[in-house]
Amino acid sequence: MFEQNIPLKQISHYKIGGQARYFFEAKNLEDLSKAVEKARALNIPIVVIGGTTNVLFDDSGFEGLVIRPNFRLIESDGNSVRVGAGAPMSELLNFVLDKKLSGLEWAAGIPGTLGGAVRGNAGAFGGEMKNVIESVVSLDISQTNSKIIKRSGLESLFDYRSSIFKRTPGKEIIFEATLKLEKGNQNKIEEEMNKNINYRLVNHPLEYPSLGSTFKNVPRESIKTNIENMPIKKDPFEVVPAAYFIAEAGLRGVSSGGAMISPKHPNFIVNVLEATSEDVKNLIKLVKNEIKKKFGVELEEEIEYLKSYPQPRY
Repeated sequence: MFEQNIPLKQISHYKIGGQARYFFEAKNLEDLSKAVEKARALNIPIVVIGGTTNVLFDDSGFEGLVIRPNFRLIESDGNSVRVGAGAPMSELLNFVLDKKLSGLEWAAGIPGTLGGAVRGNAGAFGGEMKNVIESVVSLDISQTNSKIIKRSGLESLFDYRSSIFKRTPGKEIIFEATLKLEKGNQNKIEEEMNKNINYRLVNHPLEYPSLGSTFKNVPRESIKTNIENMPIKKDPFEVVPAAYFIAEAGLRGVSSGGAMISPKHPNFIVNVLEATSEDVKNLIKLVKNEIKKKFGVELEEEIEYLKSYPQPRY
C-alpha cells in the first residue's frame, strides 16, 4: 500500500531531506482512513504534507508514514467555493478568477496547497485565509476510530499564521474547506492578482528553492526598543518586517554550507548549493541570536520542522 524509502528531497519544495520510511498519496477520504489504520497497525508515526513550501525536512529522514492528501476538488455554488485540501493555490486562484469571485487577490503567487494555507492561516498584503473561510472539514485521527469534524471559520480558532489544526499537530488532517467570496469585476480581480504576483517576482528570490518567509513578522506592540525609524506594515495588524531586523544586523548574503540568507530578501534562506537541514538550522540560530542581541527581539520561525520521531503522533 505504501511506497518505501522515498528520498524526501525529491518531494521537498526546498530540495532538502533524508529518506521517509513510508510514503502514501491519498486520493480520497477512504484512502486516507485506510492509510491511518495501516500506520496504527505498524505502530509508526504519521505526518501530513501539502506542497511542502513551509516545512524543513531533516537530513535524518522520517521513520514513519508521510501522507500527501491529493484532494484537488474545486467547485462553486454561487459565492461559495468548496476546495479539497490538496488543491494547489494557483489552481484555486485561476478558478475564482474565471468565476469572477473576489476575496483571494492577496493570495496570488502564494505557493503550496489549500490545506497548508488553511492550517497556517496564510496571509499577505493585508489579507488572511481566516477572512474567507466559511467551514473546514477534517479527519480526527487522535482516537482509535477516526471521525469527520466540520468546523466554522470561527471554531477553527485562526490566529496569526496559526489555527486549531496547527496548534494540535498529529490530531487532525484537513480534508476540505468552503470559502465565502464575493462577486467582483474580473478585470479588477486580475489586475490585483497580477500586481501581487509581479511584486513577488521582483522582490523574492524565486530563482532558488526556499520555504518563503523563514520568520514571522514582529507585532509592533511587542517591540520594547525605539521603533521610530522602523518600517511598519499591516500583516494584517501593525508589524515590523522580520527582513528589516535581519538586514539591519548585516546578515544579507551570509551563508552556511549550501544555504544562504538571500541578499534580495533577507527573510528568505535559499538553497543555493545542495544545502542540508543543518545548514539551514545554523543560519536560523545565527539570525535569532544576532537579532536578540542587537534589538532585544526574539524572532519566531514561520517555517516548520519535520524530523524523525520515536513514538507515534496520534
